[in-house]
Amino acid sequence: MATFLYRIGRLAFRRRHFVALIWVALLTLAGVGAASAPPAGNSSFSIPGTEAQKAFDLLEQRFPGMSADGATARVVFKAPAGEKMTDKLNKAAVGKTVRELGHGSEVASVADPYTGHAVSRDGSIAYASVKYKVSGMELKDSSRDALKEAAQQARDSGLTVEIGGDALTAMPEEGAGELIGIGIAAVVLVITFGSLLAAGLPLLTALIGVGIGVSSITALASALDLGSTTSTLAMMIGLAVGIDYALFIVSRYRAELAEGREREEAAGRAVGTAGSAVVFAGLTVVIALVGLSVVNIPMLTKMGIAAAGTVAIAVLIALTMIPALLGYAGRRVKPAGEKSKLLGGGRQAKKPGRPNMGTRWASFVVRRPVAVLLLGVIGLGAAAVPVSSLELGLPDDGSQPTSTTQRRAYDLLSEGFGAGFNGPLMVVVDAKGSAHPKTAFSEVGKEIKGFKDVVAVTPAAPNKAGDTAIITVVPKSKPSSKSTEDLVHAIRDKGADITAKTDAKLLVTGSTAMNIDVSQRLNDALLPYLALVVGLAFLLLIVVFRSVLVPLKAALGFLLSVLAALGAVVAVFQWGWLSGLMNVQQTGPVMSMMPIFMVGVVFGLAMDYEVFLVTRMREAYVHGEKPTQAVVTGFRHGARVVTAAAVIMIAVFSGFIGSSESMVKMIGFGLAIAVFFDAFIVRMAIVPAVLALLGKRAWWLPKWLDRILPNVDVEGEGLRALAADGKEDERELVRV
Repeated sequence: MATFLYRIGRLAFRRRHFVALIWVALLTLAGVGAASAPPAGNSSFSIPGTEAQKAFDLLEQRFPGMSADGATARVVFKAPAGEKMTDKLNKAAVGKTVRELGHGSEVASVADPYTGHAVSRDGSIAYASVKYKVSGMELKDSSRDALKEAAQQARDSGLTVEIGGDALTAMPEEGAGELIGIGIAAVVLVITFGSLLAAGLPLLTALIGVGIGVSSITALASALDLGSTTSTLAMMIGLAVGIDYALFIVSRYRAELAEGREREEAAGRAVGTAGSAVVFAGLTVVIALVGLSVVNIPMLTKMGIAAAGTVAIAVLIALTMIPALLGYAGRRVKPAGEKSKLLGGGRQAKKPGRPNMGTRWASFVVRRPVAVLLLGVIGLGAAAVPVSSLELGLPDDGSQPTSTTQRRAYDLLSEGFGAGFNGPLMVVVDAKGSAHPKTAFSEVGKEIKGFKDVVAVTPAAPNKAGDTAIITVVPKSKPSSKSTEDLVHAIRDKGADITAKTDAKLLVTGSTAMNIDVSQRLNDALLPYLALVVGLAFLLLIVVFRSVLVPLKAALGFLLSVLAALGAVVAVFQWGWLSGLMNVQQTGPVMSMMPIFMVGVVFGLAMDYEVFLVTRMREAYVHGEKPTQAVVTGFRHGARVVTAAAVIMIAVFSGFIGSSESMVKMIGFGLAIAVFFDAFIVRMAIVPAVLALLGKRAWWLPKWLDRILPNVDVEGEGLRALAADGKEDERELVRV
């Protein structure tokens, strides 16, 4: 591996014009594809095999043309103070709006508030329901514009009007957070390298990689039904790993220059050694992201594969474009320990022979391993305590910022009709096998009215054949509450009794039921996914480190990190700690995909630091150093760079905390805090402490396993042999 990558590095350095041309051409091609492609929609939470999805499929068969999964909108009206929606002028304004809403070619139906009993008891609030023929992803901008214009006309008459539903889905606002994160990354790189040029290389290559990845996703978004969140995730992870991977190779290149090697040779060795770590670190991230497909949720699968593709591009760019750009930079990239004239006048950054911070910290840890280990484990354990009260759910309009019309519509409906009105349940009664369908419909309605958390049950609405009916159930509690979830399960449990009595089947669906099914699927898949991803990465790390205990320690450290990070997420987004600082306007259940998503992404990122830091230790140990001294050597060479990489990744992820979309905000915070815990507590404290306690046993590998494992040579031993052969050839030439 090291020899192969060494040759790639030298080739890219020499053929830099060709390499740069290829990547610029790919970026241009992806950009043109993105510019000419239709915009992405919002992926739906469809899950094959769930009861909610089966009910939607049944409705498509029994109610042709109904568009059961079509977009919906609720235009909510509130009368001015002292007036009622039943007043003549207000009624006329609403009637005009309803007529305007029905003109669109994609509109299936519009329900008038006054004929559909959609006026609150006190008469202050009313709503009109709009049903579309196509889903929210397929809805044209002209239909959305018509919806907004109709609402604005009603506002002009003096009414308060807000729009809820998935027809006018709020897109995440692009704030300055991402740019601030990149700015912090740039500052960290300048401090790390002491050179503006060297600092600019990782940023440039990361932006090119993310540009190719995100543009490709945008170009394929419509064809592959990729939601808007997919490109956000790819950008988030692609930027972080792209900067980090380039950072490690540039840092190793400067270290090779400091040892007196020629620039082409230094580029080859940097790619051969640090590049090997980049390949395996990237593989762990890709495994974790692609592994999300085992959950069998199409949206999550697409997000994982798209982000994995962006990571793969980041690896390829780091291995090829970085050495090419180093060739262009020439002597302007200084050896390690020297600063540029602009930042240090060419002086050395520190006194020769003085131990750096990484050396001093590692020396302290190996002297006090038990104390450091206990302090780290207890600290992470304390941070993980809130996980014991973790509640999972999926976001609805109630989690939107109060500045959005969706959130204001949600609040108005709650005020006028109750919290559960925002998440009605759709009960589908399949009476095709029943001798008395009407009796079955009536029986189901009576049974559901008996549940304590039910506010209202509409009469059954049968299809033309009379063998299937829809009953709408309004819960007492809000859609994301535990009470509503319990009600869905209770109605489904009652289905068996109803089938025994009437031979009719009962299915519960609707957006609320679909969200509950998504959460259940995610919960059921968490442990199998964890076993698959950690198991595959464990085998990969055994090959890299040729050790059993080091990968085991890495996996256990990751579990501590992810539990502590989940605890922090619960504290902020569920309990409300520091919610004002994070601009969390509505606390509630943690997004149901958060645990499985964090397991996948954080594991991959955690293994980055493990590979980058411990391969240096392994390299020193293989080359004859004692175990404790190898730990110190690994920190001397790698701690500064790993620290910079972690700060950069935290900065990039933190930039997404400013997003208006609750899911993106939560992911950004969760990943940022997880990287902090993993890099600075697990990898910088617990890992050296454990390795110091284990000593030589840390690198133990059964002989039978050693014989069958492939030798990937991450330590660059093959490069030493290559250098030795080169010197021998030089001696032969001298003799001749």
